[in-house]
Amino acid sequence: MNELVTALRTEVGRVVRDADATVDALVAAATLGGHVLLEGPPGVAKTLTATALGRALRVDVHRIQLTPDMLPSDITGSVALRGGELVFRPGPVFCQLLIADEINRTPPKTQSALLEAMQEGAVSVDGQRHPLPEPFLLVATQNPVEHEGTYPLPEAQLDRFLLKVRVGYPDEAAERELVTAPRDGLRPAALEDVAPVADAAALLAARATVAETYVHADVAAYVVGIVRATRALPSVALGASPRAGVHLLAAAQAYARIGGRDFVTPDDVRAAAEPVLAHRIVLAPEAELEGMRDVDAVAAAVGSVPVPASAA
Repeated sequence: MNELVTALRTEVGRVVRDADATVDALVAAATLGGHVLLEGPPGVAKTLTATALGRALRVDVHRIQLTPDMLPSDITGSVALRGGELVFRPGPVFCQLLIADEINRTPPKTQSALLEAMQEGAVSVDGQRHPLPEPFLLVATQNPVEHEGTYPLPEAQLDRFLLKVRVGYPDEAAERELVTAPRDGLRPAALEDVAPVADAAALLAARATVAETYVHADVAAYVVGIVRATRALPSVALGASPRAGVHLLAAAQAYARIGGRDFVTPDDVRAAAEPVLAHRIVLAPEAELEGMRDVDAVAAAVGSVPVPASAA
Protein backbone atom coordinates (compact mmCIF):
# COMPACT_ATOMS: atom_id res chain seq x y z
CA MET A 1 0.00 0.00 0.00
CA ASN A 2 2.93 2.31 0.64
CA GLU A 3 3.99 1.94 -3.01
CA LEU A 4 0.41 2.60 -4.17
CA VAL A 5 0.17 5.83 -2.18
CA THR A 6 3.62 6.99 -3.31
CA ALA A 7 2.64 6.52 -6.95
CA LEU A 8 -0.66 8.36 -6.46
CA ARG A 9 1.06 11.23 -4.66
CA THR A 10 3.44 11.59 -7.59
CA GLU A 11 0.65 11.72 -10.17
CA VAL A 12 -1.56 14.11 -8.21
CA GLY A 13 1.53 16.21 -7.42
CA ARG A 14 1.90 16.96 -11.12
CA VAL A 15 -1.19 19.16 -10.79
CA VAL A 16 -1.59 20.11 -7.12
CA ARG A 17 1.28 21.08 -4.84
CA ASP A 18 1.39 20.06 -1.15
CA ALA A 19 -1.48 17.60 -1.59
CA ASP A 20 0.18 14.54 -0.02
CA ALA A 21 -1.88 14.66 3.18
CA THR A 22 -5.12 14.96 1.21
CA VAL A 23 -4.13 12.07 -1.08
CA ASP A 24 -3.28 9.95 1.97
CA ALA A 25 -6.72 10.65 3.43
CA LEU A 26 -8.52 9.85 0.17
CA VAL A 27 -6.65 6.57 -0.28
CA ALA A 28 -7.18 5.62 3.35
CA ALA A 29 -10.92 6.16 2.94
CA ALA A 30 -11.01 4.25 -0.35
CA THR A 31 -9.30 1.25 1.18
CA LEU A 32 -11.69 1.25 4.14
CA GLY A 33 -14.92 1.79 2.22
CA GLY A 34 -15.28 5.22 3.83
CA HIS A 35 -15.88 8.71 2.49
CA VAL A 36 -14.16 12.09 2.75
CA LEU A 37 -15.38 15.65 3.24
CA LEU A 38 -12.93 18.27 1.95
CA GLU A 39 -13.48 21.67 3.54
CA GLY A 40 -11.70 24.84 2.56
CA PRO A 41 -12.09 28.27 0.99
CA PRO A 42 -12.66 28.58 -2.75
CA GLY A 43 -9.65 28.15 -5.00
CA VAL A 44 -7.52 25.79 -2.89
CA ALA A 45 -7.86 22.86 -5.35
CA LYS A 46 -10.28 20.66 -3.42
CA THR A 47 -12.10 19.50 -6.55
CA LEU A 48 -8.92 19.51 -8.63
CA THR A 49 -7.21 17.16 -6.17
CA ALA A 50 -10.11 14.70 -6.31
CA THR A 51 -10.22 14.97 -10.11
CA ALA A 52 -6.48 14.33 -10.42
CA LEU A 53 -6.80 11.31 -8.13
CA GLY A 54 -9.60 10.00 -10.33
CA ARG A 55 -7.30 10.27 -13.35
CA ALA A 56 -4.52 8.47 -11.45
CA LEU A 57 -6.94 5.63 -10.66
CA ARG A 58 -8.39 3.51 -13.41
CA VAL A 59 -11.93 3.81 -12.01
CA ASP A 60 -15.27 5.22 -13.12
CA VAL A 61 -15.45 8.86 -11.99
CA HIS A 62 -18.50 11.13 -11.92
CA ARG A 63 -18.75 14.74 -10.72
CA ILE A 64 -21.91 16.56 -9.67
CA GLN A 65 -22.33 20.23 -8.83
CA LEU A 66 -24.88 20.33 -6.02
CA THR A 67 -27.37 23.22 -6.15
CA PRO A 68 -30.44 24.32 -4.15
CA ASP A 69 -32.85 23.08 -6.85
CA MET A 70 -31.37 19.58 -7.15
CA LEU A 71 -33.69 16.64 -6.45
CA PRO A 72 -32.75 13.28 -4.88
CA SER A 73 -33.51 11.56 -8.19
CA ASP A 74 -30.87 13.77 -9.85
CA ILE A 75 -28.32 11.82 -7.80
CA THR A 76 -29.77 8.33 -7.42
CA GLY A 77 -31.56 7.99 -10.76
CA SER A 78 -35.21 7.44 -11.59
CA VAL A 79 -37.67 5.04 -13.20
CA ALA A 80 -38.70 6.06 -16.72
CA LEU A 81 -40.96 4.64 -19.40
CA ARG A 82 -38.96 3.14 -22.24
CA GLY A 83 -40.41 0.94 -24.99
CA GLY A 84 -43.63 0.54 -23.05
CA GLU A 85 -41.82 -0.68 -19.91
CA LEU A 86 -40.65 1.01 -16.74
CA VAL A 87 -36.87 0.99 -16.72
CA PHE A 88 -34.46 2.23 -14.05
CA ARG A 89 -32.10 4.94 -15.30
CA PRO A 90 -29.04 5.09 -12.98
CA GLY A 91 -27.98 8.50 -11.68
CA PRO A 92 -24.41 9.81 -11.31
CA VAL A 93 -24.01 8.04 -7.96
CA PHE A 94 -23.43 4.82 -9.88
CA CYS A 95 -19.66 5.07 -10.16
CA GLN A 96 -16.57 4.22 -8.13
CA LEU A 97 -15.48 7.78 -7.34
CA LEU A 98 -18.18 10.41 -6.94
CA ILE A 99 -17.07 14.03 -6.54
CA ALA A 100 -19.94 16.01 -4.97
CA ASP A 101 -19.10 19.71 -5.12
CA GLU A 102 -20.49 22.10 -2.49
CA ILE A 103 -22.57 19.53 -0.65
CA ASN A 104 -23.86 22.20 1.74
CA ARG A 105 -25.49 24.07 -1.17
CA THR A 106 -28.19 21.44 -1.67
CA PRO A 107 -31.24 20.95 0.61
CA PRO A 108 -31.37 18.25 3.34
CA LYS A 109 -33.73 16.07 1.29
CA THR A 110 -31.15 15.79 -1.47
CA GLN A 111 -28.25 15.50 0.98
CA SER A 112 -30.03 12.53 2.55
CA ALA A 113 -30.17 10.81 -0.84
CA LEU A 114 -26.46 10.19 -0.38
CA LEU A 115 -26.86 8.63 3.08
CA GLU A 116 -27.87 5.15 1.94
CA ALA A 117 -25.19 5.18 -0.74
CA MET A 118 -22.55 6.14 1.82
CA GLN A 119 -23.66 3.68 4.48
CA GLU A 120 -24.96 0.71 2.49
CA GLY A 121 -23.19 0.97 -0.86
CA ALA A 122 -26.59 0.94 -2.55
CA VAL A 123 -29.59 3.15 -3.31
CA SER A 124 -33.29 2.38 -3.24
CA VAL A 125 -35.50 3.72 -6.03
CA ASP A 126 -39.19 2.87 -6.36
CA GLY A 127 -38.85 0.14 -3.76
CA GLN A 128 -35.95 -1.57 -5.53
CA ARG A 129 -32.43 -1.76 -4.10
CA HIS A 130 -29.62 -1.10 -6.56
CA PRO A 131 -26.05 -1.89 -5.41
CA LEU A 132 -23.22 0.48 -6.29
CA PRO A 133 -19.92 -0.63 -7.82
CA GLU A 134 -17.03 -1.60 -5.55
CA PRO A 135 -15.10 0.26 -4.36
CA PHE A 136 -17.30 3.33 -3.92
CA LEU A 137 -15.73 6.55 -2.64
CA LEU A 138 -17.64 9.78 -2.14
CA VAL A 139 -15.50 12.92 -2.02
CA ALA A 140 -17.65 15.88 -1.03
CA THR A 141 -16.47 19.48 -0.84
CA GLN A 142 -17.77 22.48 1.04
CA ASN A 143 -16.83 26.09 1.62
CA PRO A 144 -16.67 27.01 5.35
CA VAL A 145 -16.58 30.77 4.74
CA GLU A 146 -19.71 31.61 2.78
CA HIS A 147 -22.90 30.55 4.62
CA GLU A 148 -25.59 32.44 2.73
CA GLY A 149 -27.91 30.02 0.96
CA THR A 150 -26.30 26.93 2.46
CA TYR A 151 -27.71 23.95 4.35
CA PRO A 152 -25.21 22.80 7.01
CA LEU A 153 -24.86 19.04 7.17
CA PRO A 154 -26.58 17.57 10.24
CA GLU A 155 -24.50 15.62 12.76
CA ALA A 156 -26.00 12.33 11.56
CA GLN A 157 -24.68 12.87 8.05
CA LEU A 158 -21.35 14.29 9.15
CA ASP A 159 -20.89 11.08 11.12
CA ARG A 160 -21.11 9.13 7.84
CA PHE A 161 -17.87 10.71 6.64
CA LEU A 162 -14.86 8.73 7.77
CA LEU A 163 -12.59 11.77 7.43
CA LYS A 164 -12.99 15.51 7.21
CA VAL A 165 -9.90 17.12 5.73
CA ARG A 166 -9.34 20.84 6.02
CA VAL A 167 -7.64 22.16 2.90
CA GLY A 168 -5.90 25.47 3.45
CA TYR A 169 -3.75 27.86 1.47
CA PRO A 170 -0.36 26.59 0.24
CA ASP A 171 2.89 27.97 1.59
CA GLU A 172 4.68 30.72 -0.32
CA ALA A 173 7.05 28.43 -2.22
CA ALA A 174 4.23 26.15 -3.37
CA GLU A 175 2.11 29.13 -4.38
CA ARG A 176 4.91 30.58 -6.49
CA GLU A 177 5.28 27.23 -8.23
CA LEU A 178 1.52 27.10 -8.72
CA VAL A 179 1.10 30.51 -10.38
CA THR A 180 3.96 29.86 -12.82
CA ALA A 181 2.86 26.33 -13.79
CA PRO A 182 2.02 25.76 -17.50
CA ARG A 183 -1.67 26.17 -18.33
CA ASP A 184 -4.03 25.49 -21.18
CA GLY A 185 -6.04 28.69 -20.79
CA LEU A 186 -6.99 28.53 -17.13
CA ARG A 187 -6.82 24.73 -16.94
CA PRO A 188 -3.60 23.20 -15.56
CA ALA A 189 -1.77 21.68 -18.53
CA ALA A 190 -0.29 18.99 -16.28
CA LEU A 191 -3.74 17.50 -15.70
CA GLU A 192 -3.43 15.82 -19.10
CA ASP A 193 -0.14 14.25 -17.97
CA VAL A 194 -1.69 12.43 -15.01
CA ALA A 195 -1.59 8.72 -15.87
CA PRO A 196 -3.43 5.79 -14.24
CA VAL A 197 -1.14 3.96 -11.82
CA ALA A 198 -3.71 1.74 -10.08
CA ASP A 199 -7.19 0.34 -10.56
CA ALA A 200 -10.16 -0.81 -8.49
CA ALA A 201 -8.58 -4.22 -7.93
CA ALA A 202 -5.52 -2.57 -6.38
CA LEU A 203 -7.73 -0.61 -3.97
CA LEU A 204 -9.64 -3.73 -2.96
CA ALA A 205 -6.37 -5.61 -2.44
CA ALA A 206 -5.13 -2.75 -0.26
CA ARG A 207 -8.38 -2.97 1.73
CA ALA A 208 -7.62 -6.60 2.56
CA THR A 209 -4.11 -5.62 3.62
CA VAL A 210 -5.37 -2.87 5.92
CA ALA A 211 -7.74 -5.30 7.61
CA GLU A 212 -4.76 -7.52 8.50
CA THR A 213 -2.83 -4.69 10.19
CA TYR A 214 -1.93 -5.73 13.74
CA VAL A 215 -3.38 -3.72 16.63
CA HIS A 216 -1.88 -4.14 20.10
CA ALA A 217 -4.40 -4.26 22.94
CA ASP A 218 -2.84 -1.15 24.49
CA VAL A 219 -3.28 0.77 21.22
CA ALA A 220 -6.93 -0.24 21.09
CA ALA A 221 -7.31 0.97 24.68
CA TYR A 222 -5.59 4.22 23.68
CA VAL A 223 -8.18 4.76 20.93
CA VAL A 224 -11.05 4.12 23.35
CA GLY A 225 -9.49 6.47 25.89
CA ILE A 226 -9.27 9.32 23.38
CA VAL A 227 -12.86 8.84 22.21
CA ARG A 228 -14.18 8.74 25.76
CA ALA A 229 -12.08 11.78 26.68
CA THR A 230 -13.96 13.87 24.08
CA ARG A 231 -17.17 13.21 26.01
CA ALA A 232 -15.65 14.37 29.33
CA LEU A 233 -14.40 17.76 28.14
CA PRO A 234 -16.40 20.67 29.63
CA SER A 235 -16.08 22.50 26.29
CA VAL A 236 -17.91 19.71 24.42
CA ALA A 237 -21.69 19.30 24.36
CA LEU A 238 -21.63 16.12 22.28
CA GLY A 239 -18.55 13.93 22.18
CA ALA A 240 -17.45 11.26 19.73
CA SER A 241 -19.60 8.14 19.40
CA PRO A 242 -18.51 4.50 19.66
CA ARG A 243 -18.69 4.40 15.86
CA ALA A 244 -16.10 7.19 15.85
CA GLY A 245 -13.82 4.90 17.85
CA VAL A 246 -14.26 2.12 15.28
CA HIS A 247 -13.46 4.57 12.50
CA LEU A 248 -10.46 6.01 14.36
CA LEU A 249 -8.86 2.60 14.79
CA ALA A 250 -9.58 1.64 11.17
CA ALA A 251 -8.09 4.92 9.90
CA ALA A 252 -5.02 4.36 12.10
CA GLN A 253 -4.60 0.95 10.46
CA ALA A 254 -4.74 2.57 7.02
CA TYR A 255 -2.22 5.25 8.03
CA ALA A 256 0.07 2.53 9.36
CA ARG A 257 0.02 0.80 5.97
CA ILE A 258 0.61 4.12 4.21
CA GLY A 259 3.68 4.47 6.42
CA GLY A 260 4.88 1.04 5.33
CA ARG A 261 4.15 -0.80 8.59
CA ASP A 262 1.99 -3.83 9.33
CA PHE A 263 1.18 -2.72 12.88
CA VAL A 264 -0.45 0.37 14.40
CA THR A 265 1.48 2.79 16.59
CA PRO A 266 0.14 5.60 18.80
CA ASP A 267 1.52 8.04 16.20
CA ASP A 268 -0.88 6.53 13.65
CA VAL A 269 -3.76 7.09 16.06
CA ARG A 270 -2.74 10.70 16.67
CA ALA A 271 -2.39 11.33 12.92
CA ALA A 272 -5.93 10.07 12.34
CA ALA A 273 -7.52 11.68 15.40
CA GLU A 274 -8.25 15.15 14.01
CA PRO A 275 -9.69 14.16 10.59
CA VAL A 276 -11.74 11.36 12.14
CA LEU A 277 -13.04 13.03 15.31
CA ALA A 278 -13.24 16.80 14.86
CA HIS A 279 -16.35 16.86 12.66
CA ARG A 280 -18.19 14.51 15.02
CA ILE A 281 -17.84 16.82 18.03
CA VAL A 282 -20.36 19.49 18.97
CA LEU A 283 -18.91 22.27 21.11
CA ALA A 284 -20.77 23.83 24.02
CA PRO A 285 -22.13 27.31 23.13
CA GLU A 286 -19.94 29.03 25.72
CA ALA A 287 -16.83 27.34 24.29
CA GLU A 288 -17.70 28.58 20.79
CA LEU A 289 -18.16 32.10 22.15
CA GLU A 290 -14.67 31.88 23.61
CA GLY A 291 -13.28 31.02 20.18
CA MET A 292 -12.60 27.33 20.78
CA ARG A 293 -12.63 25.06 17.72
CA ASP A 294 -13.45 21.39 17.31
CA VAL A 295 -9.81 20.67 16.45
CA ASP A 296 -8.79 22.25 19.77
CA ALA A 297 -11.14 19.88 21.59
CA VAL A 298 -9.63 16.89 19.80
CA ALA A 299 -6.12 18.06 20.69
CA ALA A 300 -7.17 18.43 24.32
CA ALA A 301 -8.66 14.93 24.35
CA VAL A 302 -5.55 13.40 22.76
CA GLY A 303 -3.31 15.26 25.18
CA SER A 304 -5.26 14.04 28.20
CA VAL A 305 -4.72 10.34 27.48
CA PRO A 306 -1.34 8.79 28.36
CA VAL A 307 0.51 7.24 25.44
CA PRO A 308 0.85 3.47 26.00
CA ALA A 309 4.53 2.81 26.67
CA SER A 310 4.37 -0.82 25.56
CA ALA A 311 3.06 0.16 22.11
CA ALA A 312 4.94 3.45 21.59
